[in-house]
Amino acid sequence: MEQRVSLITLGVADLDRSRRFYEDGLGWKMTEMVEGQVVFYQLSNGLALGLFGREDLKKDGQFDDDTGATFAGLTLAYNARSEDEVDQVMAEAQKAGAKIQKPAEKVFWGGYSGYFRDPDGHAWEVAFNPFWEIDPMGNLVIPTTKP
Repeated sequence: MEQRVSLITLGVADLDRSRRFYEDGLGWKMTEMVEGQVVFYQLSNGLALGLFGREDLKKDGQFDDDTGATFAGLTLAYNARSEDEVDQVMAEAQKAGAKIQKPAEKVFWGGYSGYFRDPDGHAWEVAFNPFWEIDPMGNLVIPTTKP
């Protein structure tokens, strides 16, 4: 199996509310909508994000979890090119209706990061890592270290 992730799908309680958050609030552009149940956003680095009505996603995957979006040990991350960009993205998310989970601050590993939750409680980290690069196309480049 190749070492890659192509699509991340978030189960959302209210598809219209989530679309407004990502599109009107954060300025993202929808790429495709399928039968009014799932929308897709092509991201700059070849990855895509999907929003799928939670009940429809639960049925589609034959899941029996009724707990909703709680912290499941998973975060999505937006890697920024600077500390200022982290602050800008956090402010933009909050203005769009996100709940700030942890304000951005200097962190133990030498970077700068904060966390917010989208309207369905999905956790996002916004981070600047001075040891990594974001190329002009928005791709994250982690330097290879020799074992």
